Amino acid sequence: MNGSESSEPSASSSRNASSGRNASSSRSARSAPSPGRVDAVVGRATLGVYVAFFANGFAFASWAARIPQVRTKLDVNPGQLGLILLAMACGSIIAMPLSGWVVTHIGTARAVAFMSLVMAAGVATVAIGYQHGVTPTVIGLFLAGFGSGTWDVAMNVQGAAVEQRLGRAIMPRFHAGWSIGTFIGALIGALLVAVHVGVTPQLLVVAALIAVAVPLGVRNFLAVGKHPPAADGAAPRSPFKAWTEPRTLLVGVFVLCFAFTEGTGNDWLGVAMIDGYHSAPAIGSFTFAVFVGAMTIGRWFGPGLIDRHGRVVMLRSSAVLALVGLVLVVFSGTIPTAMIGALLWGLGASLGFPVGMSAASDDPSHAAARVSVVASIGYAAFLAGPPLIGFLGNHLGVRHALIAVAALLALAALIVDACRPLPATREPADLQTAADR
Repeated sequence: MNGSESSEPSASSSRNASSGRNASSSRSARSAPSPGRVDAVVGRATLGVYVAFFANGFAFASWAARIPQVRTKLDVNPGQLGLILLAMACGSIIAMPLSGWVVTHIGTARAVAFMSLVMAAGVATVAIGYQHGVTPTVIGLFLAGFGSGTWDVAMNVQGAAVEQRLGRAIMPRFHAGWSIGTFIGALIGALLVAVHVGVTPQLLVVAALIAVAVPLGVRNFLAVGKHPPAADGAAPRSPFKAWTEPRTLLVGVFVLCFAFTEGTGNDWLGVAMIDGYHSAPAIGSFTFAVFVGAMTIGRWFGPGLIDRHGRVVMLRSSAVLALVGLVLVVFSGTIPTAMIGALLWGLGASLGFPVGMSAASDDPSHAAARVSVVASIGYAAFLAGPPLIGFLGNHLGVRHALIAVAALLALAALIVDACRPLPATREPADLQTAADR
């Protein structure tokens, strides 16, 4: 009898366990998203990321294409212009160290939406303020930089999440979206300069477009970035701990080198063509458009080359190509060859920043914190770059001051190994969108 009693609970337990497994499997089957839904959700999130990148680049280039005209109105020399441009970098530098905390508390969608409104307000302030002097211009640039800083980190975290869901490289193409935005913004700026449309109406329209389009575009972001409370009640890891990680810091320095390379071209290439080659203002704006167009091409076709040859090989080759283009811009002596140099410089500068962000996001569980650190270090280039080139420009001329970029490219080539991919550390895909939450 004892044997019978002991065997009965065992059979019952077996049946209960089997029933539990079946119920669990049934629930899992019901809760698992279908491939069609996965494709649709990720597809909408991908489009939202493109909108965020495009709009950020478009807003920046719309301003950058008008720097020569703003300089003329303010009547400042290269050194003073460098200090004015520093205001935008200061805004970003202040925002970025805090952006990891912001994204982990409110998520990527809300961070991008709110900060796009801040940037739009800054652009509108510049549009009106530059007519009244340096102070309102600096205030507007600071607001634009502050909004762009957290916006930048949040959209990169979202882009990395989409890349991981897709299972293939796409981050450089998101940054190509940024470059397409800058290319279109620069071309429109050059056209409006040529037909004598003022700075104010252009930038006010840009601010309005950003304020409307971006909050709508991010509604389909994946619900990532915001960390829910830990199930076991343990406190989540502080986002600021990423500042103690050697690899993260090295990736940040690498991104700084390429940010300086890219940012110097964005800020100073048009001025260098006008001052150094005595070109017409429209030629200076067009050369800037060639530069950002080349970056767009490099970022669009770069993922295939990275998949084929690896991150390190492509990034080191990019540094060399950018250096060749830089030398042509500075030393060629003719406008056509300088434009070829701008093309090579743009191609070489195209992959460093986005691939650095992918490297910072290799571990999804700490992506927001690490991207915040890498972006903060990288944006120090935008803090130091304008006054450095402006200072050198006062003594050497802006065109020859650009050679300072060469030192940063050499450093990037030396530390590129820090960007090698980490072993896969994937989390289960959360296919809710920000709107779902």
